[in-house]
Amino acid sequence: MKKISILFFALAISILSYSQTSKEYLDKGNSKFKLKDYSGAISDYNNAIEINPKYDEAFYFRGLAKFYIKDFNGAILDYSKVIEINPKHEKSFYNRGLTKANLKDFSGAILDYNQAIEINPKYEKAFNNRGIAKKNIQDFNGAILDYNKAIEINPKNFDAFYNRGIAKYNLKDFNGTILDCNNAIEINPKYADAFYNRANAKADLKDFEGAILDYNKTIEINPEHAGAYNNRGLAKIKIDQKDDGCKDFKKAMELGSSNANENIRKFCN
Repeated sequence: MKKISILFFALAISILSYSQTSKEYLDKGNSKFKLKDYSGAISDYNNAIEINPKYDEAFYFRGLAKFYIKDFNGAILDYSKVIEINPKHEKSFYNRGLTKANLKDFSGAILDYNQAIEINPKYEKAFNNRGIAKKNIQDFNGAILDYNKAIEINPKNFDAFYNRGIAKYNLKDFNGTILDCNNAIEINPKYADAFYNRANAKADLKDFEGAILDYNKTIEINPEHAGAYNNRGLAKIKIDQKDDGCKDFKKAMELGSSNANENIRKFCN
């Protein structure tokens, strides 16, 4: 009996040591992850998994680290392993969807976002990113429904307002785009792309002076925004400010805009 008790105690100590060691490797990996040492983090996660092959959190964080070093296929394999171990791990479905979207597998991404939302019907980011995936397969109305849901869950989600505005722009609902960009800007007054896309919608409505004001704001926030210089140039051409418009095209060209080259040939020679 005494021998059995000693063996049981030794086994308990072994199990405790086993779990602590894998957790220590996970913690070390997470510390490196926070410092953006993703390769070092992956090495520690590997050790945690070697000790405990069912350690779902180690697979999950290794997937995140692989995503950041652009090993997207490796990340998908790790998220899939988490889901195999824990089928209710909503973040693994979400991040696997995000990774598939980076590989332009938008239909696959949508399926994973569906699963994340089924597990957590209040998963705001999953609705927003499912909307982006739907936009990328030209399902603009479906995208708008998802952005609506993200906004319903979090009325301060300026990205969802912005993305809904883009979907409306693709449906030529320019007034709707302006309203959504207004909301995004109200929440985040430094949102350069919201000013830019509001300007584009105003230009399509032939409000060129209003568009120029928004392109000005875009450039104030992001002086390297080639599209804003190019499109501001077009708006200036429309109101007979050719010289200023051509200056904008030249600046856009310096910033790498291929459209600016064509506009210089068309309007400035």
